[in-house]
Amino acid sequence: MNPADNAAGRSAGTRLPPGDFGVVLATLRARRGWSVREFARRANVSEGQICNLESGLRNPTPAVAAACDAAFGTGGELVELAGTGRRGARSEDVVEAGPVVAGYERVLWELKDIGRSTGPRFVTASMKSITRILTDAGPHAVGEQRAEIWLLASRFAEYAGWMAQEAGNPAEALRWTNLAVRWGAQGGDETVAAYALVRKAFIAQHRGDTGAAIRFADQAAGHPAANPVIRAHAARRAAQGYARRGDAGACREALERFTSHAAEVTGDRTPHWGPRIENGNPRLIEASCMLSLRRFEAAADLFAAERLRSSAVPADSNSQARFAVRQATALAGVGHLDDACQIVEATLPVIKRIDSATVRAELGRFVEQARPHRVSLGQLALIDASVALTIG
Repeated sequence: MNPADNAAGRSAGTRLPPGDFGVVLATLRARRGWSVREFARRANVSEGQICNLESGLRNPTPAVAAACDAAFGTGGELVELAGTGRRGARSEDVVEAGPVVAGYERVLWELKDIGRSTGPRFVTASMKSITRILTDAGPHAVGEQRAEIWLLASRFAEYAGWMAQEAGNPAEALRWTNLAVRWGAQGGDETVAAYALVRKAFIAQHRGDTGAAIRFADQAAGHPAANPVIRAHAARRAAQGYARRGDAGACREALERFTSHAAEVTGDRTPHWGPRIENGNPRLIEASCMLSLRRFEAAADLFAAERLRSSAVPADSNSQARFAVRQATALAGVGHLDDACQIVEATLPVIKRIDSATVRAELGRFVEQARPHRVSLGQLALIDASVALTIG
């Protein structure tokens, strides 16, 4: 085991995340960015055992708890936690939802942070395991507690759909999105049905069906359960759809709607569906639309101005890579291939690490724009490397 990992674990030994053994195990693994396979290797237990522990299908034996404790370097705290209570995963008793919801809400935030920085491969297994726990627990809770569990399951399903999209599996993304709608309804929240239409607009956009993307965005905006956040998301998708279609006027109107709806959003009214609207920089969204409209000079100027401001671009790796590649595409469009290739060269290691289908699609647009130019051998090698990455 890496001594640095052990030291880090010991220093955090008194700060285990809340929850039962399975919740804590999933959280610690997510924090390290370890896949199930990597954790299983470090703990010298099977991948199946890890999945069963995290999903609540099995309780840890003292030996397995000790192995997990050693892998994380938690100084005996996991062994102690395993001995304080043993969960009956298939119990028909009434579930006390409070600890379940509180623990897994924290896990969801951690998994989202990891997903934004490392892509889907480190979080997908945990998302699936936890949704299984929640949907098993939901029927055994009562009253408001039942609703809380189903709503949390819906939130996990929505994010699992996003991760499936990032992994390049739109059919799986739609399946999870539909599950999110169903479980949200069981929890008494219809807004997820409105947001699901936004997600479907995004999926349609990435498969090249601009007409469907605009229709889904319009349906989301007009849904009875849509609130300002969802209408802002819908306007953003509509703007990008119209830009891809080449309709600058409709794109501008949609951008204005986005700005108007985003201005209505205040802190405690922000729902849990989708990325936070306040992180959606209107100027970067406009630059992205200018790029799709093939107004390369305007797009390049907007990207350059905004990306110089450290607070203008969300700090996660996915957003940084996505907007960097878009800027490079705009620069290639105005013939500044040297600058474009420098940006892409600096971004390729991040693109490899996060393995995002949406970022690879952006890289494909850069390749299409750069290829017609007269290029040096070094630039040709970079373009070829980019082509290889777009394949996945």
